[in-house]
Amino acid sequence: MITSTSNQHIARLHTLHTPKGRAQEQAWLIEGPHLLEAALDAGVLPQLIVYDPDRFSHDANGRRLLNRLEEARASGAEVYDATPAAIERASDTRTPQGIVAAVAIADVAPEKLRARRRGRMRPILLVLDAISDPGNLGTILRSALAADVDEVLLGPDCADPLSPKVVRAGSGAHFHLPVRADLDWKAIQQVVFGAPTVQQVLVTEANAHRAYDTCDLTQRTALLIGNEAHGISAGARALATDAISIPMWNKVESLNAAIAASVILFEAARQRRAAETTTNT
Repeated sequence: MITSTSNQHIARLHTLHTPKGRAQEQAWLIEGPHLLEAALDAGVLPQLIVYDPDRFSHDANGRRLLNRLEEARASGAEVYDATPAAIERASDTRTPQGIVAAVAIADVAPEKLRARRRGRMRPILLVLDAISDPGNLGTILRSALAADVDEVLLGPDCADPLSPKVVRAGSGAHFHLPVRADLDWKAIQQVVFGAPTVQQVLVTEANAHRAYDTCDLTQRTALLIGNEAHGISAGARALATDAISIPMWNKVESLNAAIAASVILFEAARQRRAAETTTNT
């Protein structure tokens, strides 16, 4: 059992709290049973797992997780039990959930995830402009996966998608949703106007006259979501073919970026379901 907070494995996990550490190790941090099982369910084997056995030996779910840890060890993962103090050092949260792991960045490379998701056309390409709050970014990624977005492009000044706070808010989206990070607007333009052909590029603006639910979101669409405090940047605006807004009552001026993105993405999902139902009847 790992007891020292300065143990090499604990130190490695601790370095993944920072962008520099993630770049050096080419790995990122996941915490808690939910994210660990999300990784394993997606066929992603963590490189390193440390856990507190006392947290998971008292109920059926915990014992099932312990069995999965043994399977992960047999498949080649480094798996170690550790004391609560060591787990706390490895963890990024104030209230650790008893299990922390390192996952290779290569295992969630966009090209690898795109290859696994082939088989159907996904019309929405999501572009995020200066979404700097980690909680907002993670929530958007979770909604994007739930609404079956094709992929997500992160423009300048977005939060690091592999930071622990984004990962926790994403709740497993990272294992399925292709995310391209650190793109400048030239690179984003090349993706947006590359194949498959985008038919419209919609930017969200509070004062736009066109309501989001009047758009045909079943066609190939790039949706640009900006920072609610600063609005859309010039780089994002230059790509747009039209601007849309979410009509609101009671003099509410704007929505949180994650909520606004979710509203529009699920309208796109609704339209897509309706179109597929019509086609199949």
